[in-house]
Amino acid sequence: MPERIEWRSAQLHSVRDLTPDIRLFEIAPTGDFVAPTPGSHFNIVVQVNGRADVRSYSAVGLSADRVYRIAVKLLRDSRGGSAYMWRLPAGAQMTISTPGNHFELSRGREQYLLLAGGIGITPIYTMAVALAQAGANFRLLYGCRRRQDLAFVDELQNLVGDRVRFFVSEEGTRINVDEEIGRLAPGSELYVCGPIGMLEAAKRYWSESGRPIDQLRFETFGSSGRFASQPFKLKIPRLGLELNVPANQTMLETLESVGVEMIFDCRRGECGLCALPILSVDGIVDHRDVFFSDEEKATNKKLCTCVSRIVGSSITIDTADRAI
Repeated sequence: MPERIEWRSAQLHSVRDLTPDIRLFEIAPTGDFVAPTPGSHFNIVVQVNGRADVRSYSAVGLSADRVYRIAVKLLRDSRGGSAYMWRLPAGAQMTISTPGNHFELSRGREQYLLLAGGIGITPIYTMAVALAQAGANFRLLYGCRRRQDLAFVDELQNLVGDRVRFFVSEEGTRINVDEEIGRLAPGSELYVCGPIGMLEAAKRYWSESGRPIDQLRFETFGSSGRFASQPFKLKIPRLGLELNVPANQTMLETLESVGVEMIFDCRRGECGLCALPILSVDGIVDHRDVFFSDEEKATNKKLCTCVSRIVGSSITIDTADRAI
């Protein structure tokens, strides 16, 4: 079921650059204050191509001062949301939801391993803050391609000390996910947020270790894939449609733009509600979801239209919608 949220008007209190392409936004909401919990996110109304749309961003911190914080990465192939956010000046009026949470942190576990890649540090940072305050036994591993891409370095070192380790692939350091999982005591939990390759590796090693699947929690930021985004053609014979999907637009958004009624919720490749059958493909399906298993992705029978893309010329899909 879609989450139940309440909308609030808000004012952008301040902005601050954390890295060359990650900006921190401090937002003061109006009305009754609802504090975020570790793993929470906010939905924010943005303007894309002259129309209102919604984007989700993870909560940064626990908002003890009643100010919401998010960190937004300016994407080169932005669908418009991050570019809109980066244009907002301090003092701008906004519309923001109360916090929702699909990535909740359990309490009282033997040990925790927090694994973050790139902008995936945003929900993981908040979990580290909460676990440090609770005196929990945890480790945080945070990887990026370049050192300048690391956000919250000083804050994390001050908060958690030697429980955080940083990995920079350009400097030859990478997270050994298999080894780190092997160090966990029974009954421990793993929390992961990062690129699709990191998520798939964590899921694979966790499964191979024989650990309970419900002790692995993960979230995706829904924009990472194995290939760079490029335009392609989307064909739906049942509806007599042949659509061009731009590099900065998802299949789901393209279908919505011509009036095809779609079922969806997360828009991050997690819930599977927007998945449609694949009839044929001229190219490679870049599955960017975490809903289907590796085995299901290999069959190329379905894909999540909210995140997955094609590397090639076209894809033909089916849909139960018979009218637009």
